Amino acid sequence: MSGSVGSPNGMAIGFFLAFVLLTLAITWWAARRTSTTEEFFAAGRSITGRQNGFALAGDFMSAASFLGIAGLVSTSGFDGLIYSTGWLVGWPIVLFLIAEPLRNLGRYTFADVVTFRLRQKPVRIAASLGSLAVIAFYLIAQMVGAGNLIKLMFGLSYETAVMIVGGVMLIYVLFGGMIATTWVQIVKAALLLGGAFLLAILVLAQFSFSPLRLFSAAAERYGAGVLEPGKLVSSPWEAISLGLALMFGTAGLPHILMRFYTVPDAKAARQSVFWATGLIGFFYLLTFLLGFGAMVLVGQDAIKAVDPGGNMAALLLAEALGGKALLGFIAAVAFATILAVVAGLTLSGAAALSHDIWVNVFRQDRASHKEQLQVARVASVFLGILAIALGMLFKGQNVAFMVGLAFAIAASGNFPALVLSIFWRGFTTAGAVAAIVTGTLSAVVLIFVSPTIQIDILHHDAAWFPLRNPALVSMPLAFFVSIAVSLLKPEASARAGYEAKERRMILGEQ
Repeated sequence: MSGSVGSPNGMAIGFFLAFVLLTLAITWWAARRTSTTEEFFAAGRSITGRQNGFALAGDFMSAASFLGIAGLVSTSGFDGLIYSTGWLVGWPIVLFLIAEPLRNLGRYTFADVVTFRLRQKPVRIAASLGSLAVIAFYLIAQMVGAGNLIKLMFGLSYETAVMIVGGVMLIYVLFGGMIATTWVQIVKAALLLGGAFLLAILVLAQFSFSPLRLFSAAAERYGAGVLEPGKLVSSPWEAISLGLALMFGTAGLPHILMRFYTVPDAKAARQSVFWATGLIGFFYLLTFLLGFGAMVLVGQDAIKAVDPGGNMAALLLAEALGGKALLGFIAAVAFATILAVVAGLTLSGAAALSHDIWVNVFRQDRASHKEQLQVARVASVFLGILAIALGMLFKGQNVAFMVGLAFAIAASGNFPALVLSIFWRGFTTAGAVAAIVTGTLSAVVLIFVSPTIQIDILHHDAAWFPLRNPALVSMPLAFFVSIAVSLLKPEASARAGYEAKERRMILGEQ
């Protein structure tokens, strides 16, 4: 069963090289069409609603979705579904609250929307720091998944694997920008959906195409508890806190919000969310089957022996069902997933550093297109190095869980500022800064003093904060502090600009 683990897999290497060559060809094609800032950050606003829906799904179906959820379900049973449910429920929030206003009010980053009627400098600095905090935690999950994957398939060391991922991703971002990243995401989404569907069909074939027989087999082997909630998240407060993070964090993720600037109008933005929601929902149903399939056909002990976080469950399942050939294909698909998501994250981080900090804060919107592109590429290199370092530091963590923490930070800092700036007339510059700083800092501090860091990583006996996910405390705190600060320190110019913001939000650019 584990004969291929840790030794080079020729099929995986072949599929991997084929994908890299295909995406490098896309990057070469995109590089010839990327000469302006708008093309680098927003693909020239030329992506259709359907294309952007696939790209959104590709951005969202990360290593956490494919490797992490399958791993959590395989080791924890029913409770692993809480991540799928929370992430999926976040998309209607994006559709009804965020998509259209974001497309009509912004240019490249969510800070464009928050600062529409506020003072630029303080809000952009706070928004950039908040975005980078989210991106850092999200990058951890992708790089950990990548390191484990290449270590498993190529027989390389974990550290070497992480550096390879960082290097290849930088090629996409530096040369192809958003055009390359979008089409890599579309290709990756199609491959991932196809690979997961094939694997799910092969699992169900072992149980006469009856999911009930699969679940019964899991219960017979590991007890009825695997079909009941409470094994992974036993505390109701923990479940509520995690649910809040996953639902509202989606609407605060910088690399997801950035995608709405790639389409030509608000109608295409809504179509994007419609397509993405359908594709992601279908995919999460498949990962649930894969998790239980791995639990029964591979076994929890074998899964944990390869990776304590359970991240390799889907790959071990592929080997059990189709040998080295299927294992190689699924491994290459998983690797494509990680590369594409890391590229999207890096691009959104580069946009925050270049567009928000350099252009609007330091240069006060007077930088040339050439200068903006140069700064964006330097920022991309910095973020690539950061991703590699974080991947090495957090070796061994479950990737779905780490992404859950990124969602908590996004829900606590970015989401309150975005919603209040769009819908509340009394929102002020000080309130925006308070929302982002309070939400982001409280989430990061509470994560540091939670069992995740204190017990799991630092190996202390106890943690200062009982919840593993801080959103239940940090998100309401951010809303409360922001509203209080805005009321205590009103801003006449921000209130006066509300009507102009509403016209632009509804009608688009005039």
